[in-house]
Amino acid sequence: MMSDIRSNATALARAIPMLFGRRAEVVLHDLETETIAYIENPFSKRKPDDPSNMQEIDFRPGDTVIGPYEKMNWDGSILRSISVVLRDEAGAAQFVLCINHDLTDLHQLSQLVHNLQPAQMASTQPDSLFRNDWHERLNVFVSGWCTQRDLRIDALDREARRDLVSALQVSNALAERNAAAYVARLLGVSRATIYNDLKTLVE
Repeated sequence: MMSDIRSNATALARAIPMLFGRRAEVVLHDLETETIAYIENPFSKRKPDDPSNMQEIDFRPGDTVIGPYEKMNWDGSILRSISVVLRDEAGAAQFVLCINHDLTDLHQLSQLVHNLQPAQMASTQPDSLFRNDWHERLNVFVSGWCTQRDLRIDALDREARRDLVSALQVSNALAERNAAAYVARLLGVSRATIYNDLKTLVE
């Protein structure tokens, strides 16, 4: 039964971006292994087998669709997301299928037509999904740090990168397992480069 759920969810994950294009990312979270089981159109810089950070979710019996809600991507763009809880015949949650829609193009069009930023959604991020989402916290930290200095995340020189890594270290943002590897993907450098930067901080 669990394999059927996974197979059907994977097929759905493949189909959704075919209809909605490259601005739609679909992520299938395996709640048993606490990892990403499948990802289609991965603009969030995550990949299969990355940690899901959903191990603390306590799904209510009636939880089926969570959202829509908004969150920030690694580059500062706003994603509108919705999550679907997939259960077995006994009602136990087995997978969560998350659909993330990048609103960048819509926001730019809105600015062009109305010369106004679109209003933010009034609803808050659901606690059950964001209680332990260090990806989201790193996205917010890195994007904010670069915005304050008028820097591009994917074009930092070595000095700026090391300053950012130092700020992350001081804030304890790299304490999570795989956090350094995730930051490396955000900045477009190797994991070894980030570890070397961290090494220079203690020399």
